[in-house]
Amino acid sequence: MPDETQNLLALRQMIERAEAALQTAKTVLEKFESGHMGVGPRKAAAASDHWTEMTGLTSRIENGQQIVEGVFDGQNMVGPNEKAYPVPANYASKSKLVHGDRLKLTITPEGSFLYKQIGPTERKRIKGQLTTLDGQYKVIAEDKTYNVLLASVTYFKAKTGDELTVVVPANADSNWAAIENVIPLT
Repeated sequence: MPDETQNLLALRQMIERAEAALQTAKTVLEKFESGHMGVGPRKAAAASDHWTEMTGLTSRIENGQQIVEGVFDGQNMVGPNEKAYPVPANYASKSKLVHGDRLKLTITPEGSFLYKQIGPTERKRIKGQLTTLDGQYKVIAEDKTYNVLLASVTYFKAKTGDELTVVVPANADSNWAAIENVIPLT
């Protein structure tokens, strides 16, 4: 039975990553459609350069390793040219990463991905209740529903109905929250 549970958790994490990649693709598509990135390869390249200039994100080679800076979007790190890099759910959960945190990814010559948080965004803590909707764990807090990572739910051994403290960006709207604690029943 433990193998089956682990397989289900792995499958859930793969689905979460796929959903995050789709969300990132939708965001890029919306920017194209709204005219923020222009149309065609030259304008798209110029828009990507503009994205890098606005965010200050870089990608470079140092000592045979690729170093990429990016911004956490709730599941992935979005780097220069708006490329998405998968962030391990366990790292995101244990580090309590929040949408907007700046990360540095080191890709070793062997292909290992090593993440480090280099610039936390301003945060606020709110209380909410854990629920599930369409098979996805969510937290309802302050009249908003936030997605939370399955790895966070399992790490904190949270159950549907539990009251939680979650962390969200203080100055930006986000669909994602990081679980900080489960509030015990008194």
